[in-house]
Amino acid sequence: MRAILITGANGGLGQAIARAFLSESPENVVWLGVFVRRENVDKLSAEFPERCRSVELDVTQPASWKKVVETILAEHQRIDVLVNNAGKHHDSLLATMPVDSWDSILKINLDSTFHGCQAVMNSMVSQRSGRIINIASLSAILAPAGQTNYAAAKAGVVALTQSLAKEMARLNITVNALCPGFIETDTISGMNPEERKQAQSRIPMRRFGKPEEVAAAVRFLASPEAAYITGSTLKIDGGIL
Repeated sequence: MRAILITGANGGLGQAIARAFLSESPENVVWLGVFVRRENVDKLSAEFPERCRSVELDVTQPASWKKVVETILAEHQRIDVLVNNAGKHHDSLLATMPVDSWDSILKINLDSTFHGCQAVMNSMVSQRSGRIINIASLSAILAPAGQTNYAAAKAGVVALTQSLAKEMARLNITVNALCPGFIETDTISGMNPEERKQAQSRIPMRRFGKPEEVAAAVRFLASPEAAYITGSTLKIDGGIL
């Protein structure tokens, strides 16, 4: 049995990651962290009532993390995998960016990753095993104009991943980051046809990625076969960079 916690679980990427772990083994129990929207989480929990649980989690608040981790440990006495997937962006040129926009984007993308990693650390250290996968973004390494807040936050996630991986390597705890490019999620669905065409023209594969393709990478990095991979940053972008 493996206990797996996924944040940002209501979105398309979170749902695909959850399904990847649920299909991997009938022994896996997936905990879905959600704070505001939860309609997709409720559907998935109803579909897998014995192996899929939803918990209210405000990823920006350490107390909320503490409560969720205590709930999982009370049931399973362990946490095997953490996927820090929660995130959002609010694009704006820096010259006109509201301070609140800077603060909120760093909180939801970078602070949340710090709080999540810290919340599961004692348990993973005690059990001498664990897998942490942090979902960053291609913006972390190819920062576009208009995303100074988001790009900075996701670059911070990559750096946090690399540093924590070194701290935990001797304890059989791996920490890796993924940098998805254009993936068919709610963000992409909001593009108009011209925006989609322009975006696809920048991708050597000439298509957007599928959430399932990112989920497959998450599942691999959480698997025993990936035990010697830590501190890595894997881009999933169709060849942009």
